[in-house]
Amino acid sequence: MVKIRMSRGGAKKKPFYHIVVTDSRRARDGRNIERLGFFNPVARGQEERLRLDLERVDYWTGVGAQVSDRVKTLVSEARSAAS
Repeated sequence: MVKIRMSRGGAKKKPFYHIVVTDSRRARDGRNIERLGFFNPVARGQEERLRLDLERVDYWTGVGAQVSDRVKTLVSEARSAAS
């Protein structure tokens, strides 16, 4: 099954997540199919907290990709910010 989920990056105590499309059987930080954006939970000041390609999210969900719970909330946050 194809899933849209987060892949962790960044340093110790400074998380940074890529939002990726991947096979559910792969490791969390393993190979992915496509990178859709990023989420920076420790963004301060003028730093960008969330960037997401909503058109590609719609495409992947349209062809059957499952979205993780946390990414689902981030997608709704990005949609409200875009409108």
